[in-house]
Amino acid sequence: MRTNFLVVRGKVFTGSGEGSKFVRLLWFRRQVKEKLNFDPYPGTLNLFLGDEDAQSLMDLYGEGLGFKIKPKDGFCSGRLYRALIADAVYGAVIKPCIPNYPRNILEIIAPVHLRSFINLRDGDVVEVKIWFR
Repeated sequence: MRTNFLVVRGKVFTGSGEGSKFVRLLWFRRQVKEKLNFDPYPGTLNLFLGDEDAQSLMDLYGEGLGFKIKPKDGFCSGRLYRALIADAVYGAVIKPCIPNYPRNILEIIAPVHLRSFINLRDGDVVEVKIWFR
């Protein structure tokens, strides 16, 4: 029997800023509120995963679980998965449905600015528990 969650560890890194633009979109924020009951901070926490964690995550992504994000025209779809970040904050992992999206990158949203709230810097290792039910 498969567990309903996966715990991964990754290193914090500064992203390109594209996640922040996406999280600011009103239609995306509305769907996060409807599905996960929080208003996301307008940015993402980016983690670089090791190969083993990235593969485990890709296997679970392939099962079509999580909450589907229905995009407006011109944007990609995606999935949201409930998550607990550093045993401190409940949020979600975003899986964009973009061809060739790097499998080792994990993007996380939360109702707070995670770097400030948990006191994170580039290079810090963070544990994330992700639910797949």
